[in-house]
Amino acid sequence: MGFVERRNVYRPKTGEAPFRIEEMFFSRTDQRGVIQSANFIFHRVSGYDWDELLGAPHKVIRHPDMPKGVFWLFWNTLKSGQPIGAYVKNRAKDGLYYWVYAVAMPYRDGFLSVRIKPGSDLFKLITAEYALLREQENSGKLSPEESASILLERLQKHGFATYDAFACDALARELAARDAQMGNPVDPSAAPFEDMVKAANELYEKTEALSQGFDLISTVPTNMRIIAARLEPSGGAISSLSQNYWEMSEEMSRWFQTYVTSSSSEFAAIRSTLEHSHFLFGTARILSAVATRFNMERRSLGGTDVQVEKEHMNALSQTYADKAVAELRQVAEEACRIVKAIAMMRRFTLGLSSTRVMCNIESARLPSGGGSLVDVIRQLGVFQDGLEQQLDRIEELSHIIKDNADLLIENRAEAMARP
Repeated sequence: MGFVERRNVYRPKTGEAPFRIEEMFFSRTDQRGVIQSANFIFHRVSGYDWDELLGAPHKVIRHPDMPKGVFWLFWNTLKSGQPIGAYVKNRAKDGLYYWVYAVAMPYRDGFLSVRIKPGSDLFKLITAEYALLREQENSGKLSPEESASILLERLQKHGFATYDAFACDALARELAARDAQMGNPVDPSAAPFEDMVKAANELYEKTEALSQGFDLISTVPTNMRIIAARLEPSGGAISSLSQNYWEMSEEMSRWFQTYVTSSSSEFAAIRSTLEHSHFLFGTARILSAVATRFNMERRSLGGTDVQVEKEHMNALSQTYADKAVAELRQVAEEACRIVKAIAMMRRFTLGLSSTRVMCNIESARLPSGGGSLVDVIRQLGVFQDGLEQQLDRIEELSHIIKDNADLLIENRAEAMARP
């Protein structure tokens, strides 16, 4: 028989239920959301006896302040087979409330959830957003899906392109805040992921700017041909060179859009893949931490088999860490492919430079010295200078992503090799 906790835990009559920063919740449910097992922290903070908690629907702790749109996103994601993170305000049996950052995931024939106490600056922002959203739900009679759409719009205004991007950032911030408050060492994966995400965001901006540059310059060769036509017969060579320049720049633009910026390209998903990998690493870390805390359980858990639950979480932690590493390998491979793409682009730019030099030579031979043609050729020079600078920066950013991804993969391999 296990040791039964008999200590009285102080609980205020109103306000927030006692929940310390070092504590972590755990619960596992079936497909319907009925609680099958939990840890002592969940039992204690929620205030329910074990016979009231086990076998009850998880919504027994739902707080009326929570927007319905959050749960719509939550369950839709879980049913799609993916893990999700969310800030959740819960209500204990005695009416006290407590906030958690919950990470939930599908597992076998149900779902598993681990929760930590939030304390980052993002938590303050989201509590205000939830309050506004709940007001809109109450006054506008929004459906859960409509509420979720409004939440996504609000998150985009705060700089999060998707809910996944928000959940990833939130988990990283909450783990960092927790480490700081507990005096833990800084997570060694935090800086590499931060550097990669920054590089990926700038990489996206640079490639978008490059594509727009091709669009802007596309009219210049046409203007050159128009000017050359006015200078006939002496402008024939310029007309041919402008045609060559147009064909090469078009080929360069098409190649770049097909292999780099196309929606079907792996590059298009590099940011989301990084975010997902980062989220999986954080999820693996929380699962491992909860499994470790199970080793310290010395209380009755309402019949929960501690060893079995610990095995569940360790297995899931390994699974998500492996998935995170696999996604990092995809990111590293994509960054390497972009570097190769830049080398190909530079071969194109050599051809453009040669054509522009020939245009300069031919314009000097014209009776009027080329007139407005010189200005057009100067525009091409500005475009190419900018192009080369952008290619240099894109290559540099790709190396930052690849090097950091390789570092995290290597660190994970070393950690797994330790006894």
